[in-house]
Amino acid sequence: MSGGPLNESIIVDVTKHINKIGKVVKKGKKNEPGLRHDEAGYVLAEAGAFYRDFEKKTLARDLILPCYTASKNLCAMGGMVANNSGGQMSLRYGKMEDFVKSAKYIFSDGREYEVKPLSKTELEAKITQGDFEGNLYKKIYNLLEDNKQLIQSAKPQVSKNSAGYYLWNVWDGKVFDLNKLLTGAQGTLGVMTEASISLVSVEKSSRLLVIFLSDLDKLAEIVNSILRAEPDSIESYDDATMKLAWKFFPEILRAMKPKHFFSLLLSFIPEFLMMLSGGVPKLILLVECSGKTDKEAIDKMDKLELAIHPFKVISRKTISREESEKYWTIRRESFNLLRKHLHGMRTAPFVDDVVVSPEDMPEFLPKMRAILDEYKLNYTIAGHAGNGNFHIIPLMDLKKHNNVRVIKEVGERVYNLVGEYHGSITGEHNDGIVRTPYLRKMYKPEVLELFKRVKQIFDPQNIFNPGKKVPSTSSGQAGGFQYLEDHIDF
Repeated sequence: MSGGPLNESIIVDVTKHINKIGKVVKKGKKNEPGLRHDEAGYVLAEAGAFYRDFEKKTLARDLILPCYTASKNLCAMGGMVANNSGGQMSLRYGKMEDFVKSAKYIFSDGREYEVKPLSKTELEAKITQGDFEGNLYKKIYNLLEDNKQLIQSAKPQVSKNSAGYYLWNVWDGKVFDLNKLLTGAQGTLGVMTEASISLVSVEKSSRLLVIFLSDLDKLAEIVNSILRAEPDSIESYDDATMKLAWKFFPEILRAMKPKHFFSLLLSFIPEFLMMLSGGVPKLILLVECSGKTDKEAIDKMDKLELAIHPFKVISRKTISREESEKYWTIRRESFNLLRKHLHGMRTAPFVDDVVVSPEDMPEFLPKMRAILDEYKLNYTIAGHAGNGNFHIIPLMDLKKHNNVRVIKEVGERVYNLVGEYHGSITGEHNDGIVRTPYLRKMYKPEVLELFKRVKQIFDPQNIFNPGKKVPSTSSGQAGGFQYLEDHIDF
């Protein structure tokens, strides 16, 4: 999604040989530093293991890694760690950085090391080793201590971020954990071989509430009220997505593969009547609540309905899993429909993962759409409204040389807008070659210099996935754009 693994250095594919999944163990050790309060088990997985195989093993023990992505059937565990992956369940459970208990990496000296949380005493012992590993810990520790105030002030004030190196997460004065830096580093600091991953219990029951918003005026207040009900996720899609679903309605139905076709068809009648009388909603929110029992899930849903009652919005509580699936299918399939019916167009996900605070969404979204519409781009917007995280993936004819200019200009303007709202240029998909040039929109030059020093400490020869995380020029632009101009087939 961001050109993360594309470069002109060595490319390592670990899916064929480094792909084992260990025994799923229920219950973690309660005295481990940094242990999740809701951890119900863990499993060791090698970097090339696919999540689809990983999930089958964990579900067999009623456990799950809940930060899976929408593309979970394609993801390998190493990629999920490298990108600090997240998805629709991240609102409740967090991202990959919250689930890596320990990991093994091959660093620039060619040796494999275990990386795990260290107490202050353990850190001091590590630093005094005097070898490659000890010196690495010493240099990173000194960098963090010498620049403590600058690093903390650089921390993005949003609930999701995958931009830059997460220096603010490594050392809290009690626990020092390099995994907080290596997770999300996109393979730029070393080669991960395996990781011990925390798991949580599978919630047996879930309910979905669909909320239709005719305008965005009260969006921030509604989302904040929903958050107080502690849902698992607050997902969203826009009016363009809904219009696509109606335009290609038969294809949406086929994508659902329903068991009860006519009852599913009838379930769309309320939405059809609503749009006839009041037009297409500007935004549709999908709010999911789950629990260990049906009663627990229903109680959460009742609390949620009570929270949104003062806003007098139209909402619909689904009564079956099949009915819930129709809304998820619309969100999931809309972009495929757009791509299928606009011939000659290709995905151009260069502004696809922005994050702002939920209270800024009503102002931010119309301004961003105005920029995209000015360039007459074909796109849909979907996202994780609870985090203020939106995915915008334009379709473009990349044979037109003018589109490189469009990508530059739109990227510059959208990320300027993100900067105005103190957001993040990427919440999930990471920097890669597409967003590394824009890190200057989020971080001061002094912080970018710290990123450069981190890269030099871990990778002095610049052989681990070069060109990511550290802008290649003082302006921060040339690297990624030059790659685009050199490699797009016009």
